[in-house]
Amino acid sequence: MSDNKDLSKNNYGADNIQALEGLEAVRMRPGMYIGSTDTKGLHHLVWEVIDNSIDEHLAGHCSKITTTIHKDNSITVQDNGRGIPTGMHEKLQKSALEVVMTVLHAGGKFDKDTYKVSGGLHGVGVSCVNALSDYVRVEVHRDGKYFEQEYSKGIPLGPVKTLGDSDKKGTQVTFKPDPTIFTETTEYSFTILAARIRELAYLNKGLNLTLIDEREVTEDGAFKFQDFYSTGGLKEFVKYLDETRPPLIEEPIHVIGKEDNVEVEVAMQYNTGYQENIFSYVNNINTREGGTHVAGFRRAITRLFKQYGDDNGMFAKLKIEISGEDFKEGLTAIVSVKVPEPQFKGQTKGELGNSEVTGIVSRCVGDVLKAYLEENPIMARRIIDKVILAATARHAARKAREMVQRKNVLTGSGLPGKLSDCSSKDPNESEIFLVEGDSAGGTAKQGRDRNFQAILPLRGKILNVEKAMEYRIYENEEIKNMFTALGVSIEEKDGEKILNVEKLRYHKVVIMCDADVDGSHISTLIMTFFFRYMKPLIENGNIYIAAPPLYQVKKGKNFIYCWTDDERKAAIEHYANGKEDNSIKTQRYKGLGEMNAEQLWETTMDPSVRILRQVTINDAMEADRIFSMLMGDEVPPRRQFIEENAKYAKIDA
Repeated sequence: MSDNKDLSKNNYGADNIQALEGLEAVRMRPGMYIGSTDTKGLHHLVWEVIDNSIDEHLAGHCSKITTTIHKDNSITVQDNGRGIPTGMHEKLQKSALEVVMTVLHAGGKFDKDTYKVSGGLHGVGVSCVNALSDYVRVEVHRDGKYFEQEYSKGIPLGPVKTLGDSDKKGTQVTFKPDPTIFTETTEYSFTILAARIRELAYLNKGLNLTLIDEREVTEDGAFKFQDFYSTGGLKEFVKYLDETRPPLIEEPIHVIGKEDNVEVEVAMQYNTGYQENIFSYVNNINTREGGTHVAGFRRAITRLFKQYGDDNGMFAKLKIEISGEDFKEGLTAIVSVKVPEPQFKGQTKGELGNSEVTGIVSRCVGDVLKAYLEENPIMARRIIDKVILAATARHAARKAREMVQRKNVLTGSGLPGKLSDCSSKDPNESEIFLVEGDSAGGTAKQGRDRNFQAILPLRGKILNVEKAMEYRIYENEEIKNMFTALGVSIEEKDGEKILNVEKLRYHKVVIMCDADVDGSHISTLIMTFFFRYMKPLIENGNIYIAAPPLYQVKKGKNFIYCWTDDERKAAIEHYANGKEDNSIKTQRYKGLGEMNAEQLWETTMDPSVRILRQVTINDAMEADRIFSMLMGDEVPPRRQFIEENAKYAKIDA
């Protein structure tokens, strides 16, 4: 084995690249290869290129990766790995670089001696990026030479050129997404890119990663940039994710193990909160739907903690049965495995399917947990006490849910009395507005189109679910009204809580609050509730936020509604026509109640002119951290977040 490994390091060349088939289908059906052509698909292009550089790091040949967003929203990813081979591919009689960039299912990942572990296993990544880009340039430094090739929409613009000698090594890929493919947007988000690159730094300790944004210049004249580097790996990662929650145990539990060439690393931390947050990775790929590695982790914590509690008589007085769910409350964990030949479900690699990984992860985690519980009895007692509290709360929550559902059955339709329903019964065309306060609710009822628009007024601020046990939410009248009006319910299946959306009555759920500080707070409370208890509605694209205008600029009988300060200034200039005009009046709308029914309809509710902002989750991990920060108990992280982001906020005096 060691001889093969040494051979692969020294002789990674053109013949290591294996081609399987051509490229034609990518531009016709891009969603099959990158998931979608919206903002997620746009950013997926970057992940595919970075993953190739990460694979070089995993093979021991890359220590630095730099990603640059250029002013025109093109992207450059540069690494100091071995460089893509440029020699002649014997079978296809063209440069191996051109094969990698233009032939689907071509790459070194199919050669087991070249990459022992890899994220990009299908070999479609960088060729898809090429196919879906208006322009691509690849620069390669290897074998003492500097090579370059350019492409457009996957087609080479010429042969691979040798531009001269070079004492460097590595690959640099620059690409500009094709706007005819990515019709929604071609603008990259620094925040989205930074969140993923931060993940990669924690998952690959010792790797230097840098993100540069040439679209934004700092006060000292430099481009905006951020460096990412981790020495502690997953242990640091879990601390970062949990920095806004009070810890229950002093230090995260850290698992490192290996069995049958499968490497396992897990970091887990218990906090005083009520949410479960388990994030998982396979070969650095975020497996959002989990898989066999997560199943193995859950099996281990349930088995070990239950055994410890039983052996020490801690569950003896408990009158209800402990469930696997009880061991996950207040748990933040990261499960990362390196698998030589992972089996994923789909090209986007959302779920791991290797059955053997379940047992491997369960055994590795179990061995470390057993030793931890024996060596840390005080921490073990805290965790078990938390489990008992979770079991008691789960039992209370189930009874509360059953009571709400039973009440709905006994009262007929179960719809809240405050709900003004629409006449349509087709969820696809029906929408519901969650409106702040009875006054605005009354205006919305008068202004709506009752054929397809329902109104549910919410009185005051709903319960902050971030700081409340689950059973408490069923005691809150406004939250109960939302459950019953929407027609969804939380149910238990195979020990897991799931949201049943089969009877969802409206496929558009619109949060409509005042454009002031209180309105923003209420919107955040509602979104926190949806994120924690109705996340599938966000994932399915059902949740929207209404955007009422901030101003009305009026001259005589003419007026213009404005949603931003720039629009307000433009409206004033339009009416003033370059002259000073005191007859122009500006009204600032601080609340929905300041508009009459007709104004609310024509600005905020009429589908032909209104602005609705769809709530999406680009990064569930970062969303979880921000909700916890904004709505949790810890004040210092919240203060720091507000100070750092204050320039993006408009706060009324």
